Amino acid sequence: MKVKICGITNLEDALAAVNFGADALGFIFSADSPRAVSVEAVRQMINKLPPFVTTVGVFTKAEEDELERIVSQCGIDMIQFHGPFPKKTIEQFSHRAIQVVRVKDEHSLECIQLSEVRAVLLDTYHEKMAGGTGIVFDWKIARKAASLGKIILGGGLRPDNIQTAIQQGMPYGVDVSSGVEEKKRKKDHLKMKEFICAAKGMP
Repeated sequence: MKVKICGITNLEDALAAVNFGADALGFIFSADSPRAVSVEAVRQMINKLPPFVTTVGVFTKAEEDELERIVSQCGIDMIQFHGPFPKKTIEQFSHRAIQVVRVKDEHSLECIQLSEVRAVLLDTYHEKMAGGTGIVFDWKIARKAASLGKIILGGGLRPDNIQTAIQQGMPYGVDVSSGVEEKKRKKDHLKMKEFICAAKGMP
């Protein structure tokens, strides 16, 4: 099971996540997010990461030239499109794109475009928040989506529910942010370790 720890804001949390076995780290480039980080801060963190760790830039809105600039300056591996981006923009970065679909019900799956992205991340729909809500959705919907291709499961995951989520949703990978936080912008290292071990079936 692949595990992404999202909402990383500092090097200490980044290195701890990697040491515990995280496969990917997510950095949020949305000014509206309480977990937002600057381009320079992310560049410095990525430069100090060990090899074979996938880095993901999370965007709620940005023009193509801005995406290219940030990816180039930071050395970001993947782009997580967490907003209503034009199809043309997603296609431009299809080789490194993760499309986020906010799930309200089964009809939410109709907008999945797996042919144009590397994977789809399913997050819980919230009227006012784009992500990091800590709220779960029906994981059986994720199982239906998994038949379409690589699905990453997010939305309200925690150390105490991750194994059930994986069993019901059958995802390719899982994504967590608020579920392993001590407070916003600071991860709880014990929770991160417990989450990663539970997701990967490690003692």
